[in-house]
Amino acid sequence: MVTRQQYWLRGLATSAIITILLVTSTARLASAQEVDQPSAVADIVKGVVFDPTTYAPALISFDATMRDWNTSQPFFRNGYVERNARFTVSGLPNDTAVSYAVGRNQILKDTLATFGTSAVQNLSSRLVERALLAKYPDHRKMVKTIGWIQRIGVASFMSYQLSAAHYRQARDNAALARQLGYR
Repeated sequence: MVTRQQYWLRGLATSAIITILLVTSTARLASAQEVDQPSAVADIVKGVVFDPTTYAPALISFDATMRDWNTSQPFFRNGYVERNARFTVSGLPNDTAVSYAVGRNQILKDTLATFGTSAVQNLSSRLVERALLAKYPDHRKMVKTIGWIQRIGVASFMSYQLSAAHYRQARDNAALARQLGYR
């Protein structure tokens, strides 16, 4: 069974390869115009590092998953089992949950994978943007705007896909725990 993280990584790896192929073919056309190559690389890296869309999906998914994990703990202390196989001792669904620390470490690993995926996506977006700017210098504002829309759109979609179910589960866990008198 393919996990959500593996699905994201496969999809973004494929898009990164396609983007790299696009950029390298377009870069040949722009290479005659490119004068200061180290500056271009520095600008791209700076853009990725300081862009909130690089970090948002990872931070939001971490918050959502930790809320879900934290609100599940009272149930585990009272004999309930974990449905998510990634957080069970046996690796099978509906089994004993791993310890809090092991679960938190798994969530941190997922967060780092999400961060890596969003960083690669952001980098590939900026590479395509740079190539398009070299090819269409008269349309700078439009290319930059489309780049921002793309990065914000992908970051928003990733954030929602990785966090919505966890936020719902955390809300439901908290309500049920109050109803059952768990703390």
